[in-house]
Amino acid sequence: MTITDIIYSRRTIKSFKDDSVSMEHISKWLQASTMAPNHKMTEPWEVYVVGPETRAALNHKANFFNAPVVMAVLSKHGSTEVEKAENALATACFVQNFNLIAWEEGVGTFWSSVGNAQKNRDILGVPEGYDVIGVFGVGYPEEVNSPKERTSIEEKIKYLP
Repeated sequence: MTITDIIYSRRTIKSFKDDSVSMEHISKWLQASTMAPNHKMTEPWEVYVVGPETRAALNHKANFFNAPVVMAVLSKHGSTEVEKAENALATACFVQNFNLIAWEEGVGTFWSSVGNAQKNRDILGVPEGYDVIGVFGVGYPEEVNSPKERTSIEEKIKYLP
């Protein structure tokens, strides 16, 4: 499968099998994800693997669609507002790298913003100076939905003089 195939076939998963995903594989994918672009090599990402007690406390309405693994990905603020934004963008690239690498191996993800609520930041133990980029369910898909229609990129391109 080419990277183009992976990008076009990747989906948000909302139904996971019970099959476990080894932390050895997840660690390998996370390590590869660190190749994400990050200005000044800040490597701003941190990953929290969410255990059953914390997961229950998060009380996600769909329980992360019963994914066997749940992770929170955080981005460290920078010393300036520009660096904070750059770090969040770099961490989003880190997450996308993970999503694509996992998908190549047949593992899908569900990306939730549930970690942004102060109550959930407290449950996760997010320190000051960090943003929660997302809380992710990770596992083998029970089903894969068809792609949703996308706007043609030609409608999004602006040519400047």
